[in-house]
Amino acid sequence: MPSISQKGREMPPSPIRKLVPYAEQAKRNGIKVYHLNIGQPDIPTPDVALNAIRNLNLRILEYTHSAGNESYRRKLAGYYNSIGIHIDYTNILVTTGGSEAVLFALMTCVNPGEEVITPEPFYANYNGFATAAGIKIVPVTSYIKDDFALPPMSEIEKKITAKTKGIIICNPNNPTGYLYTKEELYILRDIIKKHDLFLFCDEVYREFCYDGAEHFSSMKLEGIEQNVVMLDSVSKRYSECGVRIGAIVTRNKEVLDTALKFAQARLCPPGLGQVVAEASLDTPPEYFAEVKHEYTNRRNFLVEALNKIPGVYCPKPKGAFYTVVKLPVDDAERFAQWLLEEFEYKNQTVMVAPASGFYSTPGMGKNEVRIAYVLNTADLKNAVEVLAKALKVYPGRES
Repeated sequence: MPSISQKGREMPPSPIRKLVPYAEQAKRNGIKVYHLNIGQPDIPTPDVALNAIRNLNLRILEYTHSAGNESYRRKLAGYYNSIGIHIDYTNILVTTGGSEAVLFALMTCVNPGEEVITPEPFYANYNGFATAAGIKIVPVTSYIKDDFALPPMSEIEKKITAKTKGIIICNPNNPTGYLYTKEELYILRDIIKKHDLFLFCDEVYREFCYDGAEHFSSMKLEGIEQNVVMLDSVSKRYSECGVRIGAIVTRNKEVLDTALKFAQARLCPPGLGQVVAEASLDTPPEYFAEVKHEYTNRRNFLVEALNKIPGVYCPKPKGAFYTVVKLPVDDAERFAQWLLEEFEYKNQTVMVAPASGFYSTPGMGKNEVRIAYVLNTADLKNAVEVLAKALKVYPGRES
């Protein structure tokens, strides 16, 4: 029997999805599972997006341009300009979700064997994209005791070697919900400029900022205009994860021209998805006001309720809809599996994502989980009650 590839063996499983078989079995056993493990919003997709599909009158679903429909790119450029990111449609490459945007950006800018630095914990699939591209993710650790603030410049610069090609950040952050300040981004700007690196900015949660805080895009950093590669997606902004439309946005023409060659090799991004995404740009402002209000209420309830559980610490995220939570357990992965395999309360249980999968440093996040507050407050209340009961009886509980 022939062997699979070394790269295939090295591809990490998703810490978000690898517990799915246990959840499916729990459901087959008649147990209700509250999914706090994955960032799938329950917020309705905007009507303008759904109506674009309902009213579609096409006889042929044909290929689109490899860079994406020009009408969508022009309209998307208008959106960016409205929030102070001054570009035109030629600075945009439409991708099959934000995932392809990250992968294409890494393959375009980083050679196999080279390195990209990122604060950890980080979006777990960066590991998978890096493996697929043959590059190495180098973590610089941020800590829950600091609410996951950007590590000091000295700690970041310690990681820079001759192999370093860039820094990647997610702002607001998945999995921590941390929102980088303008001051922190200027610290990164200075590092990028000093060492002539790429700055890859994953900004898919831009609309989700709380407590009056405002998002500051890395595309607005002066002096490194040719170094910045922004990665974006409609998935979370408009609650349409399934349409798989993302984008690479950069003023660096060589980066965009090179990424286009990867895009041509996969032919084009989804045509129907682009129809939905283009229509979504007409979403009225009140939609986002309602969504932000809803997530703020969910966050406030969840953070307060979790911090009332003995031994639990939950920072208060300022963006996205995730938080990393410290639990009084010996091993969060074991606890997450135990919740699905062996525990139920009132015929209910909870699915969480072990945080160790969001770190590269061995041993980090062992007693932490990522929780996505994408459920309504009533469901969150039930889920937290289940979690509190579980922690009381978990055999591996630590004081």
